[in-house]
Amino acid sequence: MQPPSLPADPTPTQDEKNLGLIMHVLSLVGFSLIGPLIVWLIKKDESSFINIQGRELLNFQLSVLIYALICIPLCFVLIGIPMLFVIGFTSLILTIIGLVKATEGKIYRFPLTIRML
Repeated sequence: MQPPSLPADPTPTQDEKNLGLIMHVLSLVGFSLIGPLIVWLIKKDESSFINIQGRELLNFQLSVLIYALICIPLCFVLIGIPMLFVIGFTSLILTIIGLVKATEGKIYRFPLTIRML
């Protein structure tokens, strides 16, 4: 079952959608925490869409980091290696889904995310 996509309150402007897109693209190209964090910290007070979108993305990226750190010691017993591949592939797919939802102006609640922020 897919987690629900929540519409942002109020309807985001095109600039807000673009910033949501930028946050997701930055997390895809290797700036998984730093890029979205910078955009979120700068724009979170100006836009509820960016605030919610950035918080969701950062929670997801932090959760992926925690899951990967748990898998590293498991690599010594070989179960961690396939788990790292699954985590990486899942992270890629879910970030792309979040990117598409951000361009549509909807908030995507990532599954299996530890809500820290």
